[in-house]
Amino acid sequence: MSIRTAVVDHTATLEIARPEKKNALTLAMYQSLADALVHAEADANVRSILITGQPGIFTSGNDLEDFARYQGSLAESPIGAFMQALLGSSKPVIAAVTGAAIGIGTTMLLHCDLVYVSDEARLCMPFVNLGLVPEFGSSLLVPQLMGSRKAAERLLLGDPFTAEEAVESGLANAVLPAGEVLPHARRVAARFNALPPQALRETKRLLRAPQQAQLQQVMQEESALFVQALGGPEAREAISAFFERRKPDFTKKAG
Repeated sequence: MSIRTAVVDHTATLEIARPEKKNALTLAMYQSLADALVHAEADANVRSILITGQPGIFTSGNDLEDFARYQGSLAESPIGAFMQALLGSSKPVIAAVTGAAIGIGTTMLLHCDLVYVSDEARLCMPFVNLGLVPEFGSSLLVPQLMGSRKAAERLLLGDPFTAEEAVESGLANAVLPAGEVLPHARRVAARFNALPPQALRETKRLLRAPQQAQLQQVMQEESALFVQALGGPEAREAISAFFERRKPDFTKKAG
């Protein structure tokens, strides 16, 4: 299985487990993540949710070979199901990130309540580099966190950034040595067991309520443009170049 799930001490753990492909996410994996989040939401025994990857790799983002074949609405795809399940979780969601967090590996962190990253973590949102546009509300949330100038570096240039920069921007809570990230996240998750669940749910709802409508509107626009771009010449060139191990050539596709 590429997504491992378990409930231990009232924490539902969702582990991305495809290290041979750098934890690249397929549509089937997105659906498994969505199903696990929905199940955790409905399980009264679950007080918190923990999302993690493998040692040295959180996720390299979408499996491009699998993803490039997709046609249809992003909102109605397993990716959209995962996004809505994460957005709809009323329980605290914690992310434990070691190594690379690329594309949705970074943007999903925008929707987690607590994020802990290893000192060797590298985060990146290279959507433009792939001929695509931002997703998962990142065009709204990244400028809010980082300011417009840093957001331009991350989203227009696709520049990677460090764990320390993630904390400085407010995307993550703390940097820890790689071996301590997951144990620390589990200890934080355990703290929710002693807290009143209804108060937690309502507090989380209140924290997120002011911009939920705007976020959904932005995500809808992003998703439409993303699918349009995915079928366009720039994305085809970028993905072909990736598999052919060469630099993409966009000079004939500008305009």
